[in-house]
Amino acid sequence: MSFNTWTPLEVSSKQFHWRGKAWRMVEAQQYAATMKIVDTRDEQDQLEALLENSKPRLSDHFLGLHYLLATPFRYQPLKQGSRFRGVGDDGVFYCAESALTAGIELGYWRWRFLIDSVGLNEIEPVTHTAFSVDLSAQAIDLRKEPFLKNQSKWHHPIDYGPTQQLANTVRKTNVGIIFYQSVRNPEPSWCAAVIHPKAFARQKPIGQMQTWLMKVSHKYLTLRSEMESIQISTRHWQ
Repeated sequence: MSFNTWTPLEVSSKQFHWRGKAWRMVEAQQYAATMKIVDTRDEQDQLEALLENSKPRLSDHFLGLHYLLATPFRYQPLKQGSRFRGVGDDGVFYCAESALTAGIELGYWRWRFLIDSVGLNEIEPVTHTAFSVDLSAQAIDLRKEPFLKNQSKWHHPIDYGPTQQLANTVRKTNVGIIFYQSVRNPEPSWCAAVIHPKAFARQKPIGQMQTWLMKVSHKYLTLRSEMESIQISTRHWQ
């Protein structure tokens, strides 16, 4: 089966139920950015309310969903889209097997920003927050047959056409999660694309959030938390 001939029925025939934990990393959530431009908590509350009203509305699917879980479904993607989301497609919540893999995936995009910025040599350490979610949904796994035969298509570093096409087919089924091999982590690790909010078993993050520092240069990505530290070469991204 080639990547562009999958039908909703064929995708559905390869689904299985999965329940487990996955990680996502975002910029630090300890302090709201609006605190920097106001003098009091009341002023901040008013400003946050104004900003909230200016944001795109969420559909009823997201009522009660914590903002960290709902945000990826709220905004339009980059002009080129993302691995499983084309321009105009519904949102995708990307997550990973570990906080470290989630950080490496995010770090790739920080590195892309760096190399595209003239005169910028590095991004100084920035605090990030890693959080986990409880998932329970029907899923497919692109690391397994019969999807595995098209691994080069799913794993391509910049061409998202095949994966976006597959995701559009998956959206016509009751599958809520697509598992795939991490493209940015040089060590084997899985990532997951949550394509529907029904895949969240709980409506808010679970467990304790982790604080990570991320530093990016042209040659290296450095991630550090209280429990572990890693520096990886960006050579395999180039």
